[in-house]
Amino acid sequence: MKLYDHRICTLGEGPLWHPLNNTLYWFDIVEKKMFGLTDAGPREWQFDEHYSAAGWVDETTLLIASETALWRFDLTTGTRDHVIALEADKPVTRSNDGRADPWGGFWIGTMGKAAETGAGAFYRYYRGDLRQLIPTADIPNAICFAPDRSCAYYTGVELGIVMRQPLEQENGWPDGPPTVFIDLRDEDGAPDGAVTDTDGNLWLARWGGACVSCFAPDRTHLRDISVPALQVTCPAFGGPDLRDLYVTSATEGIAAENLARHPGNGRTHVALNVAQGLPEPQVIL
Repeated sequence: MKLYDHRICTLGEGPLWHPLNNTLYWFDIVEKKMFGLTDAGPREWQFDEHYSAAGWVDETTLLIASETALWRFDLTTGTRDHVIALEADKPVTRSNDGRADPWGGFWIGTMGKAAETGAGAFYRYYRGDLRQLIPTADIPNAICFAPDRSCAYYTGVELGIVMRQPLEQENGWPDGPPTVFIDLRDEDGAPDGAVTDTDGNLWLARWGGACVSCFAPDRTHLRDISVPALQVTCPAFGGPDLRDLYVTSATEGIAAENLARHPGNGRTHVALNVAQGLPEPQVIL
């Protein structure tokens, strides 16, 4: 694992490798920023509210999630257009983890700004409709999808547990009750963001665990990749062949003396040639 970007995030989240412009984008939720690192150099956008996650619409457009809405964001001009409200009437909540699904939809979780128990929820935006999937959540994370479209994964409803949600094949809506995929309640490093590879393995960031853990579809714990940051938040596959694993992190909750000793905290890192990733699906607006 090596340093990818030197900028320090209070709460780095939501890394997205854009498959058309070959750029990684990510957020600092607390500082209300979005970052990018292009061949021309670093880019940065400052917002007026908390933003947390994105999907790509076309080469120069993202769908981005804020604390009040989903927005169409122009990477060239930095302008945004309102798509649909997201808990705009709940000032105590904000968006958190989110990811496009293989049908062109976008899953997004919300949570209390002070991590209030049960304040958040899970939603899916699909072809103009935003539908609530799970009515209560603590800190929604690990949203990702099996490459065969059989299921979604998520965490944040039960502490330390990653769930597997079966999906119907035609339009990708939940199909039947979820089941427990991984129970990490007795282990160090809480489950945070996640992504899948072409073999269906789940790559899971471990908040407080300084690593990304890989689990096979049959739940086998295959390996850990150490990250030079304690609060690891979310992985994303990218790079020329989608084999590199990018990882965001946070300084939130880390004592100042530990930050000085471990300067990787809050920065974005990359491990080269880890596994074969999948291109993120296009969001259909």
